Amino acid sequence: MPYTDQTLYCRDCNEEFIFTVGEQEFYASRGLMNSPTRCPSCRAAHKATRSGGDRSRSYSNDGGYAREPRQMYSATCASCGKEAQVPFQPREDRPVYCSDCYQPQGSGRRSSDRRSRW
Repeated sequence: MPYTDQTLYCRDCNEEFIFTVGEQEFYASRGLMNSPTRCPSCRAAHKATRSGGDRSRSYSNDGGYAREPRQMYSATCASCGKEAQVPFQPREDRPVYCSDCYQPQGSGRRSSDRRSRW
């Protein structure tokens, strides 16, 4: 069955919106049989109110959820001694590496760990 763009009316604001062929194909690929009843802006507003008390996430204009900025912690790189910003609370018993030193440390450590286990 070939799809064609459909003109629908939003149940919240009564504004006209287009249910495009691409959207119809997407709905069909997900097994959704009903057409949307809200325009994109009312749909976004409805989703934002449904998220409940979760204040750490809010609906953004690009169709996804916007997060609060991550808390970063300062640490001294165990390899070069430079200050590094990391997204976790550093511990004294574990080394922390800056972004320049992390890649060489991580790949070498993983391969030696693999060899020692087997």
